[in-house]
Amino acid sequence: MRVSRTGPVGRWRSLSKPQRTELYVRWSLYLVAVVQPLSALLVVGSVAARREVPTVQLLLAVPGGLVAAALNAVLFRTGLDAYLGRRPRPYGWVALSGAVSIGTSLAMMLSAAPMTGENATVAAAVPPMTVTFWLGAVVLGLSVRETLLTAAGSLTLLAVPLLLTGAHPGGVVGLVVGCLLGAAMAGATVRCSSWTAKVVWELDEAREAQARLAVAEERLRFSRDLHDVLGRNLATIALKSELAVQLARRQRPEAVDQMTEVQRIAQDSQREVREVVRGYRTVELHTELIGAASVLRAANVDCRTELAGTDALPAEAQSVLGWVVREAATNVLRHSEAANCSFRLRVSGGTAVLEVENDGVPAVPPSRTEGAGSGLRGLRERLAAHGGTLTAAGPGPGRFRVTAELPMAARESVA
Repeated sequence: MRVSRTGPVGRWRSLSKPQRTELYVRWSLYLVAVVQPLSALLVVGSVAARREVPTVQLLLAVPGGLVAAALNAVLFRTGLDAYLGRRPRPYGWVALSGAVSIGTSLAMMLSAAPMTGENATVAAAVPPMTVTFWLGAVVLGLSVRETLLTAAGSLTLLAVPLLLTGAHPGGVVGLVVGCLLGAAMAGATVRCSSWTAKVVWELDEAREAQARLAVAEERLRFSRDLHDVLGRNLATIALKSELAVQLARRQRPEAVDQMTEVQRIAQDSQREVREVVRGYRTVELHTELIGAASVLRAANVDCRTELAGTDALPAEAQSVLGWVVREAATNVLRHSEAANCSFRLRVSGGTAVLEVENDGVPAVPPSRTEGAGSGLRGLRERLAAHGGTLTAAGPGPGRFRVTAELPMAARESVA
């Protein structure tokens, strides 16, 4: 059954692993915000079932708790974005949510002043929940130092008015300690969950950087080889040409010998450059397989190789298939969230068949930037020059397979 790309399952499959992790963390935090009013309503309901609860406390507990929970959900959203480095710290939302949470809690406790007797049950139970959940949300939007200062200030705002209205000091201390313990547990849970999402994003960025570094390293190797070959020869050509000019001005016959030497050095340089380019274009299949497996395993991709008949392949065929391995491994790192990848080679009927298959392909491919996707096109052209073909398709949901077929009698490439 084909899953629609526009439905919930299709949208979920279209997300990368970091996006899925962040979505899971984000909605877990929203669920924490929902738990706050539910807890308050359970307390109010249980007390109301046993005795009459003052109307003023009901009017403060239910609407105030719902508004505080909604603001905490917004604070979770903006705080997580700030924690992931996508926006500045949401000081405004912290202040607004804190004003509602502390204001509601303080109003409820003052409504039952001096907080004695059965009348104080709801007033003493609901506010710690409200303040605790708010402080748990604050840890994402503020630094550790700012969070500690905010917690100290908010609890002071709660304790001082209660003491001034005649509340028992022991009860106030218990209230403050309870809020601190609850906030510490909620904050640690929220921060650890968000840290998981941040680490997954950093690992994804590291994989991208690893692929870019591999390309940059190859470019540096090629430029270094060209410099080693051409640098010395070009300097020699320049010196001998200058000497030949000076000799020619003096009408010395040695100028001809110097120009002959320049011609020889230029021909040698041309030959050496061709050898460098040929060496750059020629890759060994076995070496490329070992390198690809090492890079993929370093990126936590389970890599398996199934080789049959590798030794029977001519050097030119191994070189062409080595390029397929290199490009396929790069694509796995850049364009998928693969957990496993396999390289299978078989020789049948005078044709070598190399298959590279991986999972972790999103159901909806990401939009390609200009110039993207040229790697497979280049491989098709390279294989076609040797009578081979390249196909790329998904054998199943979330999987991708590249198949290269190359005749054993591969034609020599032109340098």
